[in-house]
Amino acid sequence: MHTEWMDAHLRRNAPLAVLLIEDDPVGRAIIATLLAALGCTVDAVASGEEALARRMTAAGHPEALAPDAILMDAQMPGLSGCALIAALRARSFASIYVVSASPPAPEIMAAADGFLQKPFDAAALAQLLDRCQSAPGPSLLDGADPAIDAAVLAQFRALMPEPAVREIYEQVVADLDRRIGLLAAAFAQDDQAEARRIGHAIKGGCGMAGAVEAARLGALVEAWDRKTGDNQLDDSGRFLRDLRAAARRLRNMLNAEMFASSAAAPAARQSRSGEQ
Repeated sequence: MHTEWMDAHLRRNAPLAVLLIEDDPVGRAIIATLLAALGCTVDAVASGEEALARRMTAAGHPEALAPDAILMDAQMPGLSGCALIAALRARSFASIYVVSASPPAPEIMAAADGFLQKPFDAAALAQLLDRCQSAPGPSLLDGADPAIDAAVLAQFRALMPEPAVREIYEQVVADLDRRIGLLAAAFAQDDQAEARRIGHAIKGGCGMAGAVEAARLGALVEAWDRKTGDNQLDDSGRFLRDLRAAARRLRNMLNAEMFASSAAAPAARQSRSGEQ
């Protein structure tokens, strides 16, 4: 059962705790066996609902057992896909990887930390776990970058009513989520030209909307060229992690900003009417 890949993985890494979510009993047994052979502690469950019943460390649950990685099938009865990923994120700090016989939908690729196509062998699984255990490294996010450029947002508000401004930014966030999924697929297929094309689109669309962080990361992808020795994107998992973080920050800032402006408008109208 052991191969050079597996032996090297065992020598190089400490044991991982892995939560495996797979509805097919045969597939679940095979993957669990491979994980155990790689030295992992495995908790295998048959559904998303069963996975959520497990106690996992998250904010407010410090006493629970924490998986280092979660492997989940892309298509399962009941809770699955993006909804399951979101629920797992709320309960765990684990890296989440989708395993499937075919590439999942872009929105699932965007939500997960990686993808492993079935059938896979121990070597491919060991590579995935190595990526999970590798040092997170420095973030490509710049703390000085705002999620939304206040001047651009102010320009939009001067030109159109608030609902129209919200609609624009909702479209920006939805498009960014979709392109992150496409970019994850391009990285998985080592398609550098497609990755650069997607980066160009992210840079342009987010730049027009004043989404500074996401636009700068898009520009990094657009300029990516292994021939130049630029290795900022050699760790595609780290880059996708940062781009997802930029998308979440954009969404959170947008919700906070729009909520504040919506709440302020009635108050301002009431104040003006009281003065009359």
